[in-house]
Amino acid sequence: MGLGTLLRKVTDKVGDSLDELLGGEKHSHTHIGHGCHEDDSHAEYRDNRYCSFAPQSSGHAKWYVDGASYFWAVSMALEEAREYIYILDWWLSPELYLRRPPAQNANYRLDNMLKAAAERGVMIYVIVYKEVPQALTPVDRQTHTKHALEALHPNIKVFRHPDHVPRGNEILSGLSASFKDLKLNTTELFKASGDSLKALYGGTDDLVLFWAHHEKLCLIDGKLAFMGGLDMCFGRYDTNSHPIADAHPANIDAIVFPGQDYNNARIYDFEDVQKWENNKLDRTKSSRMGWSDISISLSGPIVDSLAIHFVDRWNYIFDDKYTSRDVGKYQRLEKPSHGRSHNLLPDGEFFGGLHHHFSRRMHRFIGDDDQQDQEFRPSDGAHIQLTRSASKWSANTKTEHSIANAYIQAITNARHFVYIENQFFITATADAQKPVANKIGRAIVDRIVRAHNNNEEFHVVVLMPAVPAFAGDLKSEGALGTRAIMEFQYNSINRGGYSIIETLKKSGVQDPHQYINFYNLRSYDRINTSDVMGSVERESGVPYESARRDFDNEYARGSDGYRPNDSSYSGGPDSQYHRYQEAASHHKDLTRDSVAACYMDSGLDLRSVPWDGSPDSELNAFVSEQLYIHSKVLIADDQLVICGSANLNDRSQLGNHDSEIAVVIEDPTPVRSYMAGREYTASAFAVSLRRQLYRRHLGLLPHQPVDAPNGNWTPVNRGPNDYDWGSPADLLVRDPLDPKFLEMWQRTARQNTEIFSRAFHPVPNDKVRTWEDYDKFFSAHFVVPGESKEKAEEAYRKGKVDYGHVVREEFPGGVAELKEWLSGVRGNLVEMPLQFLIDVPDIAIEGLSLNSLTQELYT
Repeated sequence: MGLGTLLRKVTDKVGDSLDELLGGEKHSHTHIGHGCHEDDSHAEYRDNRYCSFAPQSSGHAKWYVDGASYFWAVSMALEEAREYIYILDWWLSPELYLRRPPAQNANYRLDNMLKAAAERGVMIYVIVYKEVPQALTPVDRQTHTKHALEALHPNIKVFRHPDHVPRGNEILSGLSASFKDLKLNTTELFKASGDSLKALYGGTDDLVLFWAHHEKLCLIDGKLAFMGGLDMCFGRYDTNSHPIADAHPANIDAIVFPGQDYNNARIYDFEDVQKWENNKLDRTKSSRMGWSDISISLSGPIVDSLAIHFVDRWNYIFDDKYTSRDVGKYQRLEKPSHGRSHNLLPDGEFFGGLHHHFSRRMHRFIGDDDQQDQEFRPSDGAHIQLTRSASKWSANTKTEHSIANAYIQAITNARHFVYIENQFFITATADAQKPVANKIGRAIVDRIVRAHNNNEEFHVVVLMPAVPAFAGDLKSEGALGTRAIMEFQYNSINRGGYSIIETLKKSGVQDPHQYINFYNLRSYDRINTSDVMGSVERESGVPYESARRDFDNEYARGSDGYRPNDSSYSGGPDSQYHRYQEAASHHKDLTRDSVAACYMDSGLDLRSVPWDGSPDSELNAFVSEQLYIHSKVLIADDQLVICGSANLNDRSQLGNHDSEIAVVIEDPTPVRSYMAGREYTASAFAVSLRRQLYRRHLGLLPHQPVDAPNGNWTPVNRGPNDYDWGSPADLLVRDPLDPKFLEMWQRTARQNTEIFSRAFHPVPNDKVRTWEDYDKFFSAHFVVPGESKEKAEEAYRKGKVDYGHVVREEFPGGVAELKEWLSGVRGNLVEMPLQFLIDVPDIAIEGLSLNSLTQELYT
């Protein structure tokens, strides 16, 4: 049977459903003024807040900014598990080290921790997303996850979902073979016909749409839950200063990011993860990409709601796949009742009493003056509502988009400000913005127009990545998908006719930036390729990268992890790693392995940091990369927080696309604060998280070493967040609407933007309005990864440097001038380049258009 015949058969089979889901009118369920309470399709949950499947709940919450603190807390909880562990992840890497550096923490590799838990009788249930390898990656990451984990112990059970092709009929074998022959890569995917893509990715009944399980959840013994933006996988671990260099010529054991965990998705994607030590990224030449993320831990009744969600997901997959397959290997799970063993207020009273809780506790503040009471904490916890995006394909339920409902309501009801930190920003202000359907953008516009008409002080701050984390030169054909996402985002923000900025201007707001602004994050560092590295290489006869790869190879072996001092270490004393380490032990290296701490609070002055080597080699060692924002957080008025796995786009918000979970947290613990210069009562959880984020972005937090945990690195059952209320840095970010604060925020973003622009010529950039500008500003200076060896050698002869390095001709004074220039960087905050390629009619692709289904997949 030919491919065309197969595609027609599958398309005929799923035609009606595909027309509705992909080609027909979509109901976004986020209409302003139209709540789901009036929609019969949501009658089952219409009495719950946001039309969530879960009733209102409560509990205690603790935030984690960046992966180092979060993974450490997870490791503590895993050690204490005694009954069961539930894990939901988009991707899970068994070899992930939850504590660093790896050479000192073999027991804290995830697979080792799960094996130890299983051996003491803990049952472990894992659900991961089952990828479509033909389109995403050459090797299915989750195949490795399932096989590696289930091989550890019979108590570990792993489900992958969904199956993307029909099962149990004639189409399966022929379709799989045909797609194997087709070998779709990213570019071919965008050019494939609509029928082909519908056949591969569309579905009804026994076919599943090309949407992902995107949730992140770790639930332990029904008492403690971890959730948010962080998957337990490679590339997510990071600290608050986000070092992007990890070369240690005097001691390879100091490596923080081993193997493919040292990743820069703008250069190479993860490949062959079953051999995860096989990292093509040369850390003596290329930086990693820093990872900015937010997660939380929860205790109390809310954990039962999360457990119910997990058990429903597990049982749905079991019923669908394992009633007649692998019989006896897996079992259905028993789900708890919502709020088991806890007393809850009646639904109608729970959230209505929030301001009562504030007023009742006005005399017991956690604040920044002499009357603060650091020992006071609420006994009944925060008000917490579980929300999700779920539907027939993902959870065997009617479409639920309670996350979108929560976003709309939070924005609409905000009185002072909305802070959004998200991996994507794709949204619509009008139906004319098809294929984008979610109307979060409309809610933002309406709230700003209301503020403008009422002369209110109101502001929206959005932080998002400068560019999606996909590999390739933005101008290349292979980056078509990256440019498509960027085009959808720019059309949501400031171009295309219906964007937020354009709609605000049409609505009479002459200066929208008085009310809303967009920002990115960026890092710099210095790779330690000092003379010590060359000396050790000559003495040992081993190149540094060869020794590093040997370290990774040995460290990746077996469930016991890597122990360099173990006499049974199979590499032996003659291994390249040992030969290099022996030579390195005779050298003292005064060069710092990272200078990221220099742009943090109380960090060393970059101009005084020593370098063992020539000035030219030091200049070549400086690198920069975007700090990738993967967070999914909204904070309103320093009182409400939405935190979970959901991006701000159709995939996460519509409910019938990607599956997601998020919680809405309203902590009644009052904090004496200020808003627009006036005294204000904030919520402890919301305001401490917002201030922590602002301080990190502005470089107002001290550098945090990977092996120096503090009170913020523990689970919520070990204590609340440890925040330094009233410190000088805290007072600087106390009032998000104070003119002095806004001036500092905007000045820092502008200054950082200018410094990075001159030193590293990063793109996107406001100086690049056309592709001709792109060639002059970027292409003329850099050798882009993926170029042929011949082209790269020719480019080097012309004076080009590796991607991410310093543009030498900008600094005729050499490295001294560069360090003087870079010493002005504070934190990671930069302005988003809203003028990038603004004079290009279609930045996705010239002369061609994306097929309609591909557009759906990337919104």
